[in-house]
Amino acid sequence: MSDELRPPRGRADLHIHTLASDGVSSVSEILESAEAAGLDVIAITDHERVDAAHAARAMAEARGMRVQVVIGEEISTRGGHLLALFIDKRIRPWGPLRSAIAQVHDQGGLAIVAHPLVPYPLTCASGRTIRRLLDDSDTAVHPDGVEAFNPTTAGTRWGARAPKFVADLGVAALGSSDAHRVEDVGQAFTTFEGTTAADLRRAIETRQTGWEGTKYTWPGQVATFRRQLGKYAVGIRDNVGGKVRRDGTGRDLGYPGGRQRPPRMHLDEASR
Repeated sequence: MSDELRPPRGRADLHIHTLASDGVSSVSEILESAEAAGLDVIAITDHERVDAAHAARAMAEARGMRVQVVIGEEISTRGGHLLALFIDKRIRPWGPLRSAIAQVHDQGGLAIVAHPLVPYPLTCASGRTIRRLLDDSDTAVHPDGVEAFNPTTAGTRWGARAPKFVADLGVAALGSSDAHRVEDVGQAFTTFEGTTAADLRRAIETRQTGWEGTKYTWPGQVATFRRQLGKYAVGIRDNVGGKVRRDGTGRDLGYPGGRQRPPRMHLDEASR
């Protein structure tokens, strides 16, 4: 097939954190960066929460943006971190990895193993664990894909093995930025035939994804960590201040209404 007739190849960054968890950038900043980078789909995958992801989708739609937002979550499990994509409700952390995958599927979502192989048991699933899940007779606990490239771990000797490991498994291979600051959105991404979130989902389910990306530099990761420390200090101040003033506010979660407690998205501000 000639290049002129070849279907368009979409780009999706499916692992992004905001101020709502351990990221340092707001939802609005992330949306603007994704749009400027020409990404077709992004997933907001804050740790153990989905509120900023819902806000991001509402804001993108209200602003008429081209980029589509998938509701996601990065779930901490006893067997490593798991990305839940195309979900609606939060899945509670610290259960078995097997159970978390089944719960993602119960919501009609897709379960992607994040940054595998690195020997940090509570954050990175081992190769043995992933193979055991894929060999399980219960297909409800099979991961739908695995991150073949994550810039955060790509510089390690274990992360460097991930592309071949995932290729040998035969599951959908994904690339994701694992961005914790707006500058890193799109540092790595998943490629797929089409341009929509539905096209992306179909590509993952049929194992027709690809990936591109470059690893982070150590100075860049140190800079991110410093910004995270500053953010945590401000967050503690704002949480304590809200309680002292008794005004129902807390730290900034990065979207309109995100300072309220409980946080509530301001739909009238979504288009701003």
